[in-house]
Amino acid sequence: MTSSVSSTTKVVPLISSGTAGPLGAIHLPRLWAKLTLAAAGALADGYDSAGAGFDQMTIDALNLKRDEVIAYVTDSKPTYVQFESWVLEKNGGNIPAAAIEKHNAAIRGYNHSDELAATMRAASGVKDAHIKDAVTLNTLEDLDELHGLIEK
Repeated sequence: MTSSVSSTTKVVPLISSGTAGPLGAIHLPRLWAKLTLAAAGALADGYDSAGAGFDQMTIDALNLKRDEVIAYVTDSKPTYVQFESWVLEKNGGNIPAAAIEKHNAAIRGYNHSDELAATMRAASGVKDAHIKDAVTLNTLEDLDELHGLIEK
């Protein structure tokens, strides 16, 4: 099934940072999705196509160069599997499993500051003060953003 997104359509990237593709690196599918949407002019307002947080952590962990990643996705418009193949190629065809696991643990273990987590929980209506991991709170923020778009 092939369809196109109008440049006036804005899309919330609903792929969680906790999602991995065949390579096993979490957040990589979300990074690709945001870059792909941005290249099409369709990334929802307020989202960085390649921000300083999980995006940069993923780029660094996979031994990539930020500008090359952005240019590759913008210019070549790869499918996700093509993107993963390119990531592997940039790493000589192999990324050690230990490096992927270290990256995944860093993403999964990242907590927002107490202040930011409290603000995000309040915005989403989450009562449990123990929830402060960025993967969960960012996903809830995306879902709230989607809900806001639908409610307009």
